[in-house]
Amino acid sequence: MDNSINEAVEVLRKGGLILYSTDTVWGIGCDATNEQAVAKVFALKKRDDAKALVLLASDLDMIARYIKEIPQIAIDLVEVNDAPMTIIYPGAVCSESGKSHRGALAPNAVAEDGSVGIRIPLTDNCLELVKRLGRPLVSTSANISGEPTPKNFAQIGDEIKQGVDFVVNPELEKQSLGKASQIIKVGLDSQVKIIRG
Repeated sequence: MDNSINEAVEVLRKGGLILYSTDTVWGIGCDATNEQAVAKVFALKKRDDAKALVLLASDLDMIARYIKEIPQIAIDLVEVNDAPMTIIYPGAVCSESGKSHRGALAPNAVAEDGSVGIRIPLTDNCLELVKRLGRPLVSTSANISGEPTPKNFAQIGDEIKQGVDFVVNPELEKQSLGKASQIIKVGLDSQVKIIRG
């Protein structure tokens, strides 16, 4: 598995796309700071690029590098969390279009209102992948937009499988829960809105 993660990180650093098992479902991933790579994800999924993407981060320290201010309520939620939970944070730090850099998210990885959904994965292999990359990883379901989310690797369509540059060990799918995370939107004023429970 160690070699598979290292290969995946090399692909991600070169702007490639990977197919990998997250703590929820199989996902298409790329470096969330690379605008061209994020554009490739939208193209592969045939998805409107106005729709926001979910990102994975290794811990709150990584999140803090890409969010202007983390609301206290978000810290509290992360600390008590024991199930996959995506938090939509206000005030993402993103680069200008065409000027991607590691210290900022790609502008097309951030919602139009400047918010961004980020989850800290709960499975070791997924977490290790993000840690080794050293920056947030895009995590969007491995399907064409509008089609059902595949419950396992075998259900992922050939167009998706052939559209990525690397598949991280398909034998790891037992690590996924097979269902999407809950989504919670937080505000700087400690407001909480449950988007998906």
